[in-house]
Amino acid sequence: MSSKKDIASLNLCELEEELRSMNLPKFRAKQIYDWIHKKLVTDFCEMTNISKELIGRLNESYEIPSCSIERKLVSKLDGTVKYLFRLPDGEYLECVVMDYKYGHTICVSTQVGCKMGCAFCASGIGGFKRHLAPSEILSQIYTAQKDLGFRISRIVLMGMGEPLDNYDNVMKFLELVSDENGLNIGMRHISLSTSGIVPRIYDLLENEPQLTLSVSLHAPNNEIRSRIMPVNKSWDVGELLEACRVYADKTSRRISFEYAMMKGVNDTPECARELATRLKGILCHVNLIPANEVKEKSHQRSDDDSINKFKSILEKSGLTVTIRRTLGSDINASCGQLRRDKINEDSTEGKE
Repeated sequence: MSSKKDIASLNLCELEEELRSMNLPKFRAKQIYDWIHKKLVTDFCEMTNISKELIGRLNESYEIPSCSIERKLVSKLDGTVKYLFRLPDGEYLECVVMDYKYGHTICVSTQVGCKMGCAFCASGIGGFKRHLAPSEILSQIYTAQKDLGFRISRIVLMGMGEPLDNYDNVMKFLELVSDENGLNIGMRHISLSTSGIVPRIYDLLENEPQLTLSVSLHAPNNEIRSRIMPVNKSWDVGELLEACRVYADKTSRRISFEYAMMKGVNDTPECARELATRLKGILCHVNLIPANEVKEKSHQRSDDDSINKFKSILEKSGLTVTIRRTLGSDINASCGQLRRDKINEDSTEGKE
């Protein structure tokens, strides 16, 4: 682990304080911040309005963490781009860039691996490795934007990891990415997805963010949810939905409930009716997701007929429902699978 300080995780005020301790004028902080967060440089030597003497001093004490492109897949169907990034410590993470009619959206990771252990997800295969620093979450956006040559306008924290399990770093990331001195992506263009760490939902509420909260619900009751999502054993469906109700009431922001449709697990008409009853009165919409099939997992994707019947039952109860459009299906654009394959490759090579 580097002994140098992560300069890209500092906000402008913190950077000004750092440079003040080096007896440097305040305007230098604005210059450096601009190079990192607007011009997206990863090397102090690229800062052409900074003296060589100052560059030397910065190099001695600070680093600009960044990721490099290990693999890049582009869908021939819809242009979705999936990246496998390599971090300086040799770990891998994934992100996906999707093209929608309203602009380009990036789905970023917040951890290397995941602790949640959801039965249908590839992100936790291989276990949890570590949290990502604010700069490492930012670097996914910066690296993709430089590579693709266009502005990314929306962010979804729905890649590898549980954002609310890395709460402090994610909050700092949100501050930096929405800063008008940086990328200036407004909170209303950001979605944060959680599997249901209830205390952190209340913490998030205290910060009064205007982002969209997406909750990975995936089941209408504790019996099913505890089987497929271990987090439910800590905070059950009732506790989670009460937190969501409070969040929606106090922010007036509609919550998105994500629901991965798995054949014979959670896709029956009975499940739909129970879900409709549970969600009654909550400002929300339901996003039905044809579940991605993962070779290490036993679940199967629900068929289209079951998904459409489920949707119809929810809509008849007054809920707003969408079926997520599958993007990047020819490149396995769900998170975790590229990293898993690369880890397996590296493991095989190490045995030869």
